[in-house]
Amino acid sequence: MFVSGMVGWNEDERFESKSFVDQFRQTLLNTTRVLEEAGAKPEHVTRMTWYIVDKNEYLDQAAAVGATYRSIMGKHFPAMAVVVVAGLMEDEARIEIETTAVVPD
Repeated sequence: MFVSGMVGWNEDERFESKSFVDQFRQTLLNTTRVLEEAGAKPEHVTRMTWYIVDKNEYLDQAAAVGATYRSIMGKHFPAMAVVVVAGLMEDEARIEIETTAVVPD
C-alpha cells in the first residue's frame, strides 16, 4: 500500500503545534492509523520518505526524533530517506512523510 504525504495535523486538519517533534509524532500517528485501516502495522512498512523544511531543526532534535519514532514504530527500521525541501503544500507543516507498506494476507 502507498500512503501519500501525511503531515502533522489532527483529524480536523489543524496543526496543534509548531514544534518539529510534535508534528513528527502526529505525522507518524496519522500514518499508523491509515496503515491500521488497511490491516497493516508499523512492521509492514518497507519504505519511508521524509520531507523536511529545515535541516538544522531536524538535526538539533535528532535524539527526540529517534525516541518518538521508536515509541510509535518500534524497532522496525525500513528503508528511509530524509529530503530537505523549500516548502510543503501546507504552510504550517514542518514535515511530510510518504510511506510504502506490504499488507499481509
